[in-house]
Amino acid sequence: MTGSGGGETALARRRSRQWLPDLRLALQNLYVRKLRSLLTMLGMIFGVAAVVSMLSIGAGAQQQILAFIEQLGVRNLIVEARDVTDNQEMLRIRKISPGLSLKDLRVIRTNVGSLAASTPRKRVAPSSMLPKPRQEMPGVYGVSPEYKDIAGLRLTAGRFFDGDDNDRVAAVCVLGEGARSNLFLQADAVGQFVKINEQWFRVIGILGPQLTMQNELSGLKAQDLNNLIYAPVDSIIYRLEDNRSYLRDEVDGLFLQMDKTADVSAVAEVVRGILNTSHRNAGDFSLVVPAELLAEQKRTQRIFEMVMVAIASISLLVGGIGIMNIMLASILERTHEIGVRRAVGACRRDVLRQFLVEAILISFVGGLLGIACGFGLSRLVAMMAGWSTIVTLNSILLAFVVSVSVGLVFGIYPAAKAARLDPVEALRYE
Repeated sequence: MTGSGGGETALARRRSRQWLPDLRLALQNLYVRKLRSLLTMLGMIFGVAAVVSMLSIGAGAQQQILAFIEQLGVRNLIVEARDVTDNQEMLRIRKISPGLSLKDLRVIRTNVGSLAASTPRKRVAPSSMLPKPRQEMPGVYGVSPEYKDIAGLRLTAGRFFDGDDNDRVAAVCVLGEGARSNLFLQADAVGQFVKINEQWFRVIGILGPQLTMQNELSGLKAQDLNNLIYAPVDSIIYRLEDNRSYLRDEVDGLFLQMDKTADVSAVAEVVRGILNTSHRNAGDFSLVVPAELLAEQKRTQRIFEMVMVAIASISLLVGGIGIMNIMLASILERTHEIGVRRAVGACRRDVLRQFLVEAILISFVGGLLGIACGFGLSRLVAMMAGWSTIVTLNSILLAFVVSVSVGLVFGIYPAAKAARLDPVEALRYE
């Protein structure tokens, strides 16, 4: 066993002694022809930089979407009333369907046994507010106390309203982080009062920041979730709604949370069937299933990464062709050198290894420079465009491995051509 191990060690040493001189010679040749070497590397640099930067931009965008969907809750179902701006369309729908209402929530609670928590949502767009907002007018959500756990809200000060507040139709509210800074700036908002339209509400809590999407996502409206004021749903209905009794039961959203044993997709079909029956297939609502959105976005992310790599690999392919072109030109310039090496005892394998090492070294250095450029480009995009970019280890390894592989593949033919040169003819070449 010892003899076998010693033989393997000696073989490894001989191989390293064979490669090290070729590596030093390759570095020397590249240094002597600095400008040409740099121009040869440009294709690899641009290709690797494109792979790294594209994947970092895609990873940043996808991570933001995935984090937002996870914030919605993978065990939740969200029913959104469809907004209709055309009066004629609204009248047509109302002849068929009464609209999303508290009655729908009561029917769902009765028929869905795996329901762990639920809440309606009554959204109000205030016409006036005191203190006067410094920026955009905050929105107002009327929800049940269960909404805090369903939406995963986190308090930074005070408390969330409870069932007693809702039963008493208490004039209390909780501010989102953006609404707090919008109304009170740096002041301690807990205990202060906010006048919404003609009603005063006492602030009892402040929420931590939430992720917000800038664009609509599968039926969910784009809205700044931090610039919101939350109040008990009964308080909103009876304090801010007008006297039209037929609107008191109408809501614009339902939030449902399933227990851990429930099949969310199966429950979603049951809820959709209940609502389609009561709304007579009027199509005046959308059902959002965050668990399905999460799975779909992950599939989209994988496809996006493959497409981006395929597009960026074109630059690597062009870079590989450039390496082959320069190596073939280098063989013509160094034909006499090859003949001298063969004359002093170098075999074909030595010549093959020498030129192959040079090709790999070009792609290796180009890959390193490309990674640096890609990292810098992704940071520049993040600063200039305000996008979230993430340079992942996988994108760096992928770009680097592909660049070295391209150098190896496109360097084989020139190296083999150099090794096949006739020593006598090579010595005569001028």
